[in-house]
Amino acid sequence: MAQPNHFRRFMAIWLLSSAVITPVSIILLAPVIPPGNASVQAAGHVTDNEVLLAMSIPVLLLVVIYLVYAAMYFRESSGAVSEGPAIRGDSRVQIAWIVITTALVLGLAGYGSAELINDGAGSGQGPNPAFPAAGKPLKVQVIAQQWMFTYRYPSYGGIETPHLVIPDNQLVQFNVTSIDVIHSFWAYQLGVKADANPQQNNIAYVTPTKLGSFSIRCAELCGIWHGYMYDTGRVVTASAFQSWINSQQKKFAPIAKELPPYATTYLPTPSGRGT
Repeated sequence: MAQPNHFRRFMAIWLLSSAVITPVSIILLAPVIPPGNASVQAAGHVTDNEVLLAMSIPVLLLVVIYLVYAAMYFRESSGAVSEGPAIRGDSRVQIAWIVITTALVLGLAGYGSAELINDGAGSGQGPNPAFPAAGKPLKVQVIAQQWMFTYRYPSYGGIETPHLVIPDNQLVQFNVTSIDVIHSFWAYQLGVKADANPQQNNIAYVTPTKLGSFSIRCAELCGIWHGYMYDTGRVVTASAFQSWINSQQKKFAPIAKELPPYATTYLPTPSGRGT
C-alpha cells in the first residue's frame, strides 16, 4: 500500500490550524492581555503582546501537531518492537528552520526597536534618555525610600506630596530616584516600570489616556516591608489636577520651607538632600 505524503499532509494541517486558531486566539484574548489601555505606553505593550502571541501560536502548533501526528501515524503497532528505518538529515529542512527562526528573531528585534523609539515603552532610560518622548512634559519626581513613595512637582514650586495625581492626555516625565536602597517604581496599569537607584535619576515617559486609579508597587526587593510598599495613583482631568495641586500647595506650605531644593537626586541625610 502506497504511503501518503506525510510532509504535505502535515503542512496542510499545520497551516490550516494556524490560520484559524491564531486570529481566534488574538480576538478572544485581546480584551484581557495586560497591562490594559490606560496610557499610550500601556496600549503599546498590549499591541506588543498581541504580536508576540500571534508569532508564537504557529510555533506552538507546529510542535504540538507534529507530536500528535507522529504518535498517530508513526507509532509501533502492537506486538514486538522492531528496528525502524534509518533516519537521515535533510538539508532543506535544516536550512528552512535556520532561515525562518532567524527572520523571526530579527523581525522582533526590529519591531521592538521601532516601538521603543516611538513611545519610550514606559521603561526607565536613565538620566539621558536615548528616545525622549516628543512634546513638553509635566515633570513629576518619584522619590522611593523604605517603604513608601513620595512625589515632587518641580513645575509647582517643588511641592512634595505622598500622593501621585496626573492629568489625562498629558505627557508626563517621571524622574525616578531613591534616597536609601534600590527600589523599583511600577505603575502597572500605565505600563510604567523604572528602577529607583540611590543618587541616580531614571527617566520614564507616559501619556495617560483613561481617567481613574492605577496601582503603584515597588518591584524590587528592598527590605522586610517590601510587600507593603504600594500606593494608588489617580488620573484626573486637567482642571481637577489644577485644583488638586493648588490644594496640595496650600496644605504643605508650612513644611515646604524645610524641604531641600529640588534636584534630580538626593543624599539620604536631611542636610545632604538636594545636593
